[in-house]
Amino acid sequence: MRKRILAYRRRIDALLAQHPENTDWNRILQDHLRQIAFFQHERLVHLIVTMTFAVLTMLSFGIVLLTQLIQLTVLTAALLVLLIPYIFHYYLLENEVQKMYAQYDEIWENCNIILQEKCLWKSSKK
Repeated sequence: MRKRILAYRRRIDALLAQHPENTDWNRILQDHLRQIAFFQHERLVHLIVTMTFAVLTMLSFGIVLLTQLIQLTVLTAALLVLLIPYIFHYYLLENEVQKMYAQYDEIWENCNIILQEKCLWKSSKK
């Protein structure tokens, strides 16, 4: 997922930077909304998983402190080892989706500029 979201965002950044003349910004806007929805879903799933691992880690840590069972220490360490990558992955998803919102605003602006140009062109023909 990391490669996919980074590659997609870079592709849109490049498109916005180059601003090709024959670009169908309305189609790109609709595609971008679809991609945002996919990544938001992924972000929600990872939030739920990350919070579940965080709660389980804290519960097992609390039980270890209360009972001092060595076996639970291993479980707590394993949960902590799994929790850290989940936190980093969720952080990546959150930041990239926020950047995609900014891209959406730029694409929307391009759609409005093209719409205004078409309106001006039609009014000048009259």
